[in-house]
Amino acid sequence: MYEFVAGDKSHNQSKQIYEMMDEMGREIKRAGYVPTTSQVLLDIDEEDKEDALYRHSEKIAIAFSLLNTPPGTPIRLVKNLRVCEDCHSATKFISKVYNREIVVRDRNRFHHFKNGVCSCKDFW
Repeated sequence: MYEFVAGDKSHNQSKQIYEMMDEMGREIKRAGYVPTTSQVLLDIDEEDKEDALYRHSEKIAIAFSLLNTPPGTPIRLVKNLRVCEDCHSATKFISKVYNREIVVRDRNRFHHFKNGVCSCKDFW
């Protein structure tokens, strides 16, 4: 168990985690994922907005889990904030591309991601 925050690089596996995040980004984009940059309210260019989304804590935690659990093992995350629209979309793609069940508990509910679909039916 480990606690991540957005942009976290304090873990001793940070290099491998960020390499896995790069791989995840490439794979889910290949599968059709498009970052939801409209959710980033900072006055920065699109590439920087994508980078800001890329560093969200749940994506870091998923990359860590993919590195440290056997293929097919369910991934469980707990979040103290609501899952953002982009992370929700990305997690659907990750569940499909990596064939993982991912359960995320945010401040409102449990989200069960499996085969590219979330139990909330995209209403949260």
